[in-house]
Amino acid sequence: MSRYKDQEITIYNSLSGKKEVFKPIHQGRVGMYVCGPTVYSNVHLGNVRTFISFDMIFRYFKHLGYKVRYVRNITDAGHLENDADVGEDKITKKARLEEIEPMEVVQRYTVDFHNTLNIFNLLPPSIEPTATGHIIEQIELINSIINNGFAYVVNGSVYFDVFKYNQTKNYGILSKRKLEDLIHNTRALDGQSEKKNPQDFALWKKAEPTHIMRWPSPWSDGFPGWHLECTSMSTKYLGNQFDIHGGGMDLKFPHHECEIAQSQAAKHISPVNYWMHANMLELNGQRMSKSTGNIINPAQLLSGNNNMMSKAYSPSVIRFFMMQASYRSILDLSNDGLLAAEKGCYKLMEAIETLKNLPVSNSTQGFDTASWVLNCYKAMNDDFNTPILIAELFSAVKFINQVKETNATVSATDLKTLSKTMHDFVFDVLGLANISKNNNSNKLADTVEVLIKLRAEARANKDFALSDKIRDELMQIGIQLKDGKEGTSFLVN
Repeated sequence: MSRYKDQEITIYNSLSGKKEVFKPIHQGRVGMYVCGPTVYSNVHLGNVRTFISFDMIFRYFKHLGYKVRYVRNITDAGHLENDADVGEDKITKKARLEEIEPMEVVQRYTVDFHNTLNIFNLLPPSIEPTATGHIIEQIELINSIINNGFAYVVNGSVYFDVFKYNQTKNYGILSKRKLEDLIHNTRALDGQSEKKNPQDFALWKKAEPTHIMRWPSPWSDGFPGWHLECTSMSTKYLGNQFDIHGGGMDLKFPHHECEIAQSQAAKHISPVNYWMHANMLELNGQRMSKSTGNIINPAQLLSGNNNMMSKAYSPSVIRFFMMQASYRSILDLSNDGLLAAEKGCYKLMEAIETLKNLPVSNSTQGFDTASWVLNCYKAMNDDFNTPILIAELFSAVKFINQVKETNATVSATDLKTLSKTMHDFVFDVLGLANISKNNNSNKLADTVEVLIKLRAEARANKDFALSDKIRDELMQIGIQLKDGKEGTSFLVN
């Protein structure tokens, strides 16, 4: 169903710094690329929020009847420490520390990434390319940039000439940074002497003798630059110019800025019409940080096995909590916020159940269903404003509960419209699962957490026999306890 013909979406474009009416390059089709994870560690909640935000956007486009090609990559090579051009590859470093092959690291954390997103009910992208699967395309792209005069080769490495590019183009068009300011604020760094200028960035790096992940190229045995990978994969599957490029706010500079420069230098075209950036997730009013201990991972939040939250929370409650804020807003994760979200989520689900049993008559009093439906679409069409959509959904919840409590009635037409619209937006667009206070999975999680606490007490009291008994008997019924640095979590097999 082509609902998009009757809807006008506005999107906040980071490139222009304002909301713009969305006009796809090809009518009825949307091409969207979102930067995926570098798979060297477990996916963290900030990443989860970004991917949930773009999942919601993907879902809304599909709901409107667009044919969407959603590409989200896996970075499995070339992403160096501190997002720089020097230092160790993040995946190679993890492999060295754990004494395993780099591709074992990639496999482990790609599986974790997929499992985590599945838990939060994210739809899979249309295409999920890997950086290592597109080395040929990246070499071809580098050749184009060199041939157009915007890159140079030094000792087997290839660097993008930012100064040369900035003579005719605008390096900083997305991040609104000026090259002169970047020069002024740049410190001399060891290992960057082979560059013409510190602002230049690597397109290809010659591999050191100890570097494991390496591929042959016209310049050296080496590996591609992190920025180059996304340019190659996005344009291969979406064309030289496509509709939407998304990612976290932290990727705007330098990653996305460099993507624009690479496409302009290689193909003389601005690659993306709408740049979208999801904002950060904070924890208890502070930035998440491993160094300060102000951090919580998805497994800890889902299991309740942490010192920051009072209980475990279901994936739908966490997702609903994230949808209560605009994707462009900083969101503070707190126990109070999650408790309130849980209460609201249950209330929403109960109202949807109540709809099934409302009495029907020839008329509806006190609620304009048609206007309400328009308002739901109006909210989502305004840069995917999920907080306003949720407010509209709760205006319907209030009406549903009033009908139930006063023994009023709803017309058959209005009841059908209410039921379908609530289902469409709650489940199809927001991506929530149908949960309730009496959900068996919630009861199971609470029960296992009690046993985990009892086991921890037994271990603290050196009652290892009881500790092992709890672990072993849970294993016999398919519940595996996993002890880690952050505490004990569990998996249901």
